[in-house]
Amino acid sequence: MKFIVSLACLLILIGCEENPKVLIETAFGDILIEVYQDEAPITAANFLRYVKEGRYDGAVFYRVVDEGNQELDEVKIDVIQGGLFDEEHPLALKSIEHEATKQTGVLHEDGSVSMARLEPGTASSEFFICIGNQPELDYGGKRNPDGQGFAAFGKVIKGMEVVRRIWTLNNTNQLLDEKVDIRSMRQID
Repeated sequence: MKFIVSLACLLILIGCEENPKVLIETAFGDILIEVYQDEAPITAANFLRYVKEGRYDGAVFYRVVDEGNQELDEVKIDVIQGGLFDEEHPLALKSIEHEATKQTGVLHEDGSVSMARLEPGTASSEFFICIGNQPELDYGGKRNPDGQGFAAFGKVIKGMEVVRRIWTLNNTNQLLDEKVDIRSMRQID
């Protein structure tokens, strides 16, 4: 009987695989992200590939969007954005298929991590972190005229104080006056 109970517990543990975690180290402190690879497999795999292959080496947080710098935008959001900061960066990978929140169920809540894009299917290396709940970034939201929203794929589980500190830095037209270097990004399991 003990053997059967032990075997059942082992099988349960094997089936309870944890989501990968990514540690982002900055001069302002660390940000720990949980990546939802089961819910958003395409987007999560893309982000994790950038991390594992060191493609985010030299990456930066460079953009903040807040109430005071979106005068022309009808729909306001609060986010910080990071990534390679160069459309023609040699470490950039091909764009990925868009995974809308309608199919993944991963919504843009406080601390959610999502991919920046122009049109659906153009996300590649640039990501953002939500400050507060941002439903207008979900499928059907009005931040983008196409209504497809953005592809959320994870959430900050530690370090939101770092995210909020970056969000309060001086910026000109949404670009940080001084970019915040990402010292390293690595997967920790």
